Amino acid sequence: MIMAVFIYIVQISDLEEELNRYWGSLSCPSSDGQEFWGHEWEKHGTCSLNLDEHSYFEKALSLRQNIDILGALKAAGIKPDGREYSLSDMKEAIKQSSGQLPGIDCNRSAEGEHQVYQVYVCVDKSDASTVIECPIYPHSNCPSMVVFPPFGDNQDDRGGYTEGMYEL
Repeated sequence: MIMAVFIYIVQISDLEEELNRYWGSLSCPSSDGQEFWGHEWEKHGTCSLNLDEHSYFEKALSLRQNIDILGALKAAGIKPDGREYSLSDMKEAIKQSSGQLPGIDCNRSAEGEHQVYQVYVCVDKSDASTVIECPIYPHSNCPSMVVFPPFGDNQDDRGGYTEGMYEL
């Protein structure tokens, strides 16, 4: 595993600063991201057509700029501030930005509240750029109202957009 992570990081070393800024692991903020990105490549990137590791992460960062999930939510008055929001309002705000209805998954906070955990937006494998309607969504355990927890050092600079972009 250590050898695989080393080889992987060398291939994306020029993207590491941007990946740290926009695609860090929130479940382990003290991590430098390398293990997390390795997981993302193994779980998702290897399924992409005709993309090597570098191209996969480069495309992901480009999609972040084009979709801007946090910007879409902010425009709808939805912020990662620890307050409750309507799940349907969150989905509609993201749909306005991406063109497609997202999937949203929740987990429970230490206080037992349902909170946003992941946002799923599907992309066509043939070009890795076109947002498409997801053929299937993972099972969601979100109620109609969910907490949008604060995260990161500077919430306005962080802009995740797909499954795994930010895992809380």
